[in-house]
Amino acid sequence: GRHDGMAAVVIAVLAAVLAVCGAQCPTPADLKPANGTRLCAQLYTEDSVYYERCCAGSSLAVPPGADVPYMPTGWAGEVSSLVVGTRCELTVWSRAGKEGNKKSFSAGAFPRLQEVRRGLFRDWNDAIRSYYCKCN
Repeated sequence: GRHDGMAAVVIAVLAAVLAVCGAQCPTPADLKPANGTRLCAQLYTEDSVYYERCCAGSSLAVPPGADVPYMPTGWAGEVSSLVVGTRCELTVWSRAGKEGNKKSFSAGAFPRLQEVRRGLFRDWNDAIRSYYCKCN
């Protein structure tokens, strides 16, 4: 009936919006700037329901080997998007001092941490409070 048509429209719009969001994020290979200093990961404070703002806001460069049990002011519990470089892995914790929930992200763009599950009912949006990043 009518409801099926509406559902199809909503799904089509969401699919289009999702495609746009990732396009705003750098690719894992982009985390090797021109001068050759590679990054392990890049963290961003901003995502948005209007997906084109994913990987926006302030960005925090994470060098390989970064071991950060206590994040800088304005960053703890504020990360909404992240990108992990090629052959790198970012491990994050939901509490300072590497406590609480733990998750590892391999190379790739994660434009909306809201869509990454943390336990049964929660997600990783604004949940990262410590991290460690390594590259091979």
